[in-house]
Amino acid sequence: MVAPKGAGLHPSAGATYYWSLVVVSLSMAALSILRWPHNTHLFVLGILAFSAGAIGRMARRRRWRGWLPVHVTGMAVSYILLLTAFYVDNGPHLPLWRSLPPLAHGLLPGVIGVPVLIWVLRRHPLIVRSRALP
Repeated sequence: MVAPKGAGLHPSAGATYYWSLVVVSLSMAALSILRWPHNTHLFVLGILAFSAGAIGRMARRRRWRGWLPVHVTGMAVSYILLLTAFYVDNGPHLPLWRSLPPLAHGLLPGVIGVPVLIWVLRRHPLIVRSRALP
């Protein structure tokens, strides 16, 4: 997400992220089914993360009208949801996170990530420029 945009590193890193998301989603589905209904919440977070990433990728590849904010939002939301699932599952075992209330494990990634996403959507030069185009 911080790589220079355009041909080269950003699309390569994005493809790696997407296919890693596919692998994580498949393994999440299998593991959630094995521990059903205990891991239902992780299954839902995984499906939402994959869906957001797939929409973000599709917006870019198919060049939907106004694709750039959709791409950025989809990829960012998938990342926030992956972090949320990670901290909900592992937070009680991590040194700093174990001292936080369980609700914080589910809310902190979004509380931090959503304002950053909004800032990017309002300020990033490529997005601002795309809004100015007819």
